[in-house]
Amino acid sequence: MQFLSDNAARVHPKVWEAMQAADAPDKPYDGDVWSQRLDAVFSELFGRECAVLWASTGTAANCLALTTLVEPHGGVICHREAHIESDECGAPGFYLHGAKLLLAEGEGAKLSPETIAGVLEGITRGIHQVQAHAISISQVSEYGLAYFPLELQRIGALAKEHGLGLHSDGARFANAVAHLGCSPMEAAGPVDALSFGCTKNGGMDADAIVFFDGEKADLARWRRKRAGHLQSKGRFLAAQILALVESGLWLDNAKAANAAAALVAEGAGERLLFPAQSNELFVRLSPDERAALRAQGFAFYDWDAELVRMVTSWDTKPEEADALGKAIAAL
Repeated sequence: MQFLSDNAARVHPKVWEAMQAADAPDKPYDGDVWSQRLDAVFSELFGRECAVLWASTGTAANCLALTTLVEPHGGVICHREAHIESDECGAPGFYLHGAKLLLAEGEGAKLSPETIAGVLEGITRGIHQVQAHAISISQVSEYGLAYFPLELQRIGALAKEHGLGLHSDGARFANAVAHLGCSPMEAAGPVDALSFGCTKNGGMDADAIVFFDGEKADLARWRRKRAGHLQSKGRFLAAQILALVESGLWLDNAKAANAAAALVAEGAGERLLFPAQSNELFVRLSPDERAALRAQGFAFYDWDAELVRMVTSWDTKPEEADALGKAIAAL
């Protein structure tokens, strides 16, 4: 019974079907009919014009998006536990040619206007210190917490006031939308670029980079090629994304993952570090308690000495999630 990661989940059957349908001769790179449909499909989804590129990994999606917002001598304000800081092996610095990550605090790995302002206040004017060029948030955060629309609007207003770009790491964006019950645009907020996760949500190896500025997308196309991420048969990535988005499957899958997490959370109760707002849970367990759960067949990730991380996915069986919740409650 696997609760290690949504990256370990199966590829959704409809995604396999879409990839099979795309297995026909077409134009290479992103000139195929599937890739050419992405802009229109996402523009309809978000209710405003946008330009969309595919990428094979979330790390590439984040970094390619940030290359359009940050110069090599600039910096990106992010949470000290953000994925771009803690889990991408220095990739932002590599892609951004040395641009710096400027780390901020915030409960639940969420930024706020106040914590962002604290970083800005510590930067002196002048050529001798790295200046902030952008802000990067994670929707949902690394602790599975969602930014609510008003929070996003406040961060967006601060970014505009200081002339900063705004990027959102949406590896689990679908789970945020499912929890918030709002429109995708409200869950995105006033961002310039959004990494729209599909791999964790039923895809095989495709995420979308959504730009709300066509010129930024044009720049990202050059950066994607230079970075070695312009795949010759990009139609197979586009087909995955379209299979999830056009039918609404992306949201159905996220709702299923969130519902499974809620079953686990019900049993975890006060052991939870934060309330369940997505498909990620952080639970306080002792070494002996972890061993007892693993002896019952449950797999999960040790986060630190006090916490474990449990992640559900679109294909988590409700009965297994319920069993885990009850097993935690019985400890």
